[in-house]
Amino acid sequence: HRFSDLRRKIGGVSEKMLAQTLQWLESDGFVGRTAYPVVPPHVEYDLTPLGIEVAQQVEGLADWIESNLPRILAAQSG
Repeated sequence: HRFSDLRRKIGGVSEKMLAQTLQWLESDGFVGRTAYPVVPPHVEYDLTPLGIEVAQQVEGLADWIESNLPRILAAQSG
């Protein structure tokens, strides 16, 4: 994905924060960055194999939370 595409898809994130987060994810090995030598500059980001693996884990957690939301809400009010 291009930087501008990511910014539009995420919404509500500043350009500075997105750039910092992408740098952190790249340094952790979750995101790959490909810069193309064209004018204007063209950079694309994609998930590395490690990034795909962690995304699957996060998706599993999100699914678990969604299916257990009634129990979670009951615990919060109880």
